[in-house]
Amino acid sequence: MHAYRSHTCAELNSANVGQDVRLSGWVHRVRDHGGLLFIDLRDHYGVTQVLADADSPALPALERLRAETCVRIDGKVKARDASLVNPKLPTGEIEVYCTSVEVLGPSDDLPLPVFGEPDYPEETRLTYRFLDLRRETLHANMMLRSNVIRSIRNRMWNAGFNEFQTPIITASSPEGARDFLVPSRLHPGKFYALPQAPQQFKQLLMVSGFDRYFQIAPCFRDEDPRADRSPTDFYQLDLEMSFVTQEDVFATVQPVIQGLFEEFGRGRPVSTDWPRIAYRDAMLWYGSDKPDLRNPIKMQVVSEHFRGSGFAIFAKLLEQDGTEIRAIPAPTGGSRKFCDRMNAFAQQQGLPGMGYIFWREEGGQMEAAGPLAKNIGPERTEAIRQQLGLGVGDAAFFLGGKPETFEAVAGKARNEIGRELGLTQTDRFEFAWIVDFPMYEKDPETGKVDFSHNPFSMPQGGLDALNGDPLKVHAYQYDLACNGYELISGGIRNHTPEIMFKAFELAGYGKDEVEKRFGGMVKAFRYGAPPHGGCAAGIDRIVMLLADEANIRQVILFPMNQRAEDLLMGAPSEPTNDQLRDLRLRVLPKDA
Repeated sequence: MHAYRSHTCAELNSANVGQDVRLSGWVHRVRDHGGLLFIDLRDHYGVTQVLADADSPALPALERLRAETCVRIDGKVKARDASLVNPKLPTGEIEVYCTSVEVLGPSDDLPLPVFGEPDYPEETRLTYRFLDLRRETLHANMMLRSNVIRSIRNRMWNAGFNEFQTPIITASSPEGARDFLVPSRLHPGKFYALPQAPQQFKQLLMVSGFDRYFQIAPCFRDEDPRADRSPTDFYQLDLEMSFVTQEDVFATVQPVIQGLFEEFGRGRPVSTDWPRIAYRDAMLWYGSDKPDLRNPIKMQVVSEHFRGSGFAIFAKLLEQDGTEIRAIPAPTGGSRKFCDRMNAFAQQQGLPGMGYIFWREEGGQMEAAGPLAKNIGPERTEAIRQQLGLGVGDAAFFLGGKPETFEAVAGKARNEIGRELGLTQTDRFEFAWIVDFPMYEKDPETGKVDFSHNPFSMPQGGLDALNGDPLKVHAYQYDLACNGYELISGGIRNHTPEIMFKAFELAGYGKDEVEKRFGGMVKAFRYGAPPHGGCAAGIDRIVMLLADEANIRQVILFPMNQRAEDLLMGAPSEPTNDQLRDLRLRVLPKDA
């Protein structure tokens, strides 16, 4: 017999009754019934019930076992009584009568329990991540992640892509976040960077003639953490294609992502019609460039109904350039209690509140109610109702000003209204391509024009588009949104040096700086660069959605905490003096 096991803890069934077997695993749970001891033995594959009675020579040793002790069990397979069969377990028809036990790895008192998975502070769970990963839910999440990545690879190979690995140590590049810098021992005073993405390398692969590239790529960004983003590193499905248009990329990517969600979505419906929504429309209708289309609410501009009205706040606001009033329809939300609750929600988000109107029936007639209705009168409220397609029992909420000052809150309010009123269909996946992103944006404080998205994208209209107002230039950039999350970001690339120099010039980067920062890519583009484009899909976020988790740390094996600390390995750590001398570096005190 094998030194550790003849079977796994998920393998035995009624066909094995009477066989002598050997199992190895962890003591998941102990149940002592006074002279009759039951142990649930767990390994990676499943759980088997082990028992011993007063006649078993192993009973004294079994009684001393602590939870999560790693053991080897020898015994004989017995059939359970019909009334004791557990249909939830693959091994539920049998149990193993233990004749001997050997402790392979003793366990101290547990800092957190594995059995039952009670809620525990995240700091403790991350400090003892190896125990946390033994828990059924987290263990299943990691297996889901592994299977998703395997499926992605198969789908990409089947689609004609080739997998290549790009460098991890490279040059610093402006990708929209801070770089992690790596000091060079051989070149004192100079630094490498960990790549925020393989962007330049995958474009160089297209210039090198490889046509279709993909990689499950690690990316490193020094970012502030949040629930759906790791603060240090993440993995993405990175891909690039030559001689393609935006539509070609969409047609290639959709079967991969759709098939993935159909395969691992546990039967939840997956949308097959992925609409293209312009960035401008997404911000207007949903208050977000990653809209949750499971929520049917669409916001609308209703400025004309308030211009010159009796509601002075909005009327005066509309006298200013660039301002507008937007309405958030709320079907079935027509009660003062609900309206007051949503008004309080807006105040929690830092706004003075939201105006509202709700429609009710009084004396057999439909009536508009609320402070706004009284101020603007029945004709205007009726025009608003008709525009929004609302009726008795419905409501509408209103926000005004320059869109950039309230769009984010409006988007949150839309999501909150959809949840509160049960309008959002939760158990499904809805996708949409967000297209026509603005190429540039202006910093509201400095007035400086900079790239709003990926700086390597081709402007729509090419060089001619860059000769006018940069804030009116759209790029061949696109995102894929799913259920309120950005899953994919990409673009058709700018492969022409002349256009590239002009695009960076408008963002304040001179030709010399572009040559210095992107010299390799500029050089390559002078030697027959093909038109190309691609995208990157966030692996962590995809698995988070498939696992129905709200926190991305639940699908990452060894994540950092909210302060970007690895509590298990003790990172970041202080360098030794020898390390600093090798690198010719000096660490300044915090207050310097």
